[in-house]
Amino acid sequence: MSAIAAAPLTAGQFSSLMAPFAPFEFRPVLAVAVSGGRDSLALALLAHDWAGALEGRIVGLIVDHGLRRESADEAAKTRDLLARHGITAEVLRWRGAKPATGLQEAAREARYRLLLAACRRRGILHLLIAHQSDDQAETVVMRAARRSGPDGLAGMANLVEQRDARVLRPLLSIPRARLTATLEARAVAWIDDPSNLDGRFERARLRKAGLAAAPTSVGPARSRAAGDRRLAAAAVDLLEFDVAGAVAIDRAGFARLGRELARRLLSRVIRAVGRRDYPPRRERLERAAARLSLGVSRGKSGKSQDFTLSECCLELRQAPDSRRLRWIVRPENGRKDTKKAGQPLIPAAFFSCGAVSAPHLC
Repeated sequence: MSAIAAAPLTAGQFSSLMAPFAPFEFRPVLAVAVSGGRDSLALALLAHDWAGALEGRIVGLIVDHGLRRESADEAAKTRDLLARHGITAEVLRWRGAKPATGLQEAAREARYRLLLAACRRRGILHLLIAHQSDDQAETVVMRAARRSGPDGLAGMANLVEQRDARVLRPLLSIPRARLTATLEARAVAWIDDPSNLDGRFERARLRKAGLAAAPTSVGPARSRAAGDRRLAAAAVDLLEFDVAGAVAIDRAGFARLGRELARRLLSRVIRAVGRRDYPPRRERLERAAARLSLGVSRGKSGKSQDFTLSECCLELRQAPDSRRLRWIVRPENGRKDTKKAGQPLIPAAFFSCGAVSAPHLC
């Protein structure tokens, strides 16, 4: 990697990375998820300087998963390091029994649950996560291997509106080497988590095999942002919420959507209603979207049209106030998993569609 590519991030450059997430409240307070690794430490220090320039502050949130004997000590050392830089920090512990299988996925769910609960408790509106371009490339490779749809292959979103806070990823266009250089320039040491090299985990195997090359441009991010704006507009036009515990999709309007946009809208609804972190498999999603579109020419509503997809039941029914037909999407068999938030129903791009002010400031 060239010397230019590995240059430390400057305050001005980080300010530019934060600009798309504006506006922020006066004297903003932000939470930063900090593991003690190089990426999250660099983010915390950069965000601390950025917030301080606006007379605001950050709070470091350190999750101790309790999966290694050293984890509690590492969390304490990370908290002390942040304190030496003037950053208040809190250690959040994942308590209780840990699963024998699916450990990384369970840890991820617990981590975000703890982080967002801390934001809610502290009244913090913004949660910064240190995913960077190497992580993004790995994510796309992993999702491609699972035959993900267009949302999955677009990678991680840089902004996700959750119920308790906005999740912001300002570093998605920045390679890890630049974050390493940022810490080295400040003479700050970091902790290397050995699980990042543990061959039991998919991401570690990818890194060892060198199968994920970092993106060379921000083109994919811009493409995703444009797609999210189209998806947001379609969601506002076609989704209705007059059925308790369900989402209604206007049938005729859905059939007029382009194939890709129809798949993305259905995927978003299924993830929100079914409280799922990931979309359905691409093949199943394509068949379901086609079925919803074909319904216009097939005519009748009723139970003969009903089918299920990813723990959701889809029912073609007549709207109560007209002969207009709608697809009603509800959790299968009344299933309600209140512990998981799933994905937000409408992408964050909706909140900039002509709004006078951002919702997190209202």
